[in-house]
Amino acid sequence: MIGEKVVLRVRMGAGDAHYAGELVNGSRLLDFWGDVVTELCIRVHGDESLFVGYDNVQFLAPVYAGDFMEYVGWIEKIGNTSLKCHFEAYKYIRLTRNPNEANSAAEVLKEPILCGKATGTAVVKKECQRGLQDPKFAH
Repeated sequence: MIGEKVVLRVRMGAGDAHYAGELVNGSRLLDFWGDVVTELCIRVHGDESLFVGYDNVQFLAPVYAGDFMEYVGWIEKIGNTSLKCHFEAYKYIRLTRNPNEANSAAEVLKEPILCGKATGTAVVKKECQRGLQDPKFAH
């Protein structure tokens, strides 16, 4: 890992639900990982970057409206213009969805659930690189 992990915490809302039972579309994880990689590129090069694509995406557990999620990413390799990154998404609070409890009943999970992971590449053109913005990401 180069530098530190970037962490984005988000609660999935009703507007994120796409399927029956308030299931969230897996593509929403990619949206938030896009924000994580943007921050990583800003910390390294001072530019938002262009995301080239994902090499591998795995959806490992369902995500529902009401879930509190943590989107994590870090840099594994830095090239002349590219950053190879790893991403993970964890659920750390969920609604209980128990018919004997209030609709608002929720629980903090003893262990976060890994809901997805991926790798991908972002590019910051040489002419857009403004020098290292965060010394913790020196390589």
